[in-house]
Amino acid sequence: MITRRMKISIITGMLLGVVCIVGASIRSGFERELYWLFALWYNRLIMGILIGATWKTVSLNNSLLRGAGFGLLVSFAFYATSEFQDPVSFMAGIVYGVIIEYVAHRFGSIGDS
Repeated sequence: MITRRMKISIITGMLLGVVCIVGASIRSGFERELYWLFALWYNRLIMGILIGATWKTVSLNNSLLRGAGFGLLVSFAFYATSEFQDPVSFMAGIVYGVIIEYVAHRFGSIGDS
């Protein structure tokens, strides 16, 4: 069952993925390959799915720590497979995990449908 929290997390991950693509494109002088940019976007989508799938309601502080942890884990996968070339995207992934978790915590339990 796809809950409201899951939907919000996925949409937030997708939107932050677009922000990440724009940032990475600008930093690289628009010379990054399309598959690399897609992988970066997909990484943020996976982060949204993972964060949205967490079902246990915890306090805001604990959920933000959980978001940072998931952001670190998911972003490290991309960072490692890209041969540790983009530390900015790795660090942004941790921040994006916190943002996704905050948005999911704030808006995800309303009606939960």
